[in-house]
Amino acid sequence: MSKPTDLVQGTLDLLILKVLALEPMHGWAIARRIRQMSGEVLLVGQSALYPCLHKLEQNGWIRSEWAVSENNRRAKFYSLTKAGSKALEKEASKWERLSGAISTIVRTA
Repeated sequence: MSKPTDLVQGTLDLLILKVLALEPMHGWAIARRIRQMSGEVLLVGQSALYPCLHKLEQNGWIRSEWAVSENNRRAKFYSLTKAGSKALEKEASKWERLSGAISTIVRTA
């Protein structure tokens, strides 16, 4: 399984934005959704997740509010902002171009 340090720099931003585009959620749920959507390949630890969430919030791409989670605990829920939606579109496009170029090189005999 890959660890957050194995992710290409900036990839975690993209993954978090994509997951939050689906629905608002708290930090632990974001990490769980990334793990599930990646087929249990990507594990995002708290030491990588929360600084990234803080940075995305400072950039104005996500916002947070306190609410009660599904297990009746107080948790900070994150949601995508309009600026975050635009950033997601831009970052996803850049990722598609980059990953396509890398795949082309790797597949070359």
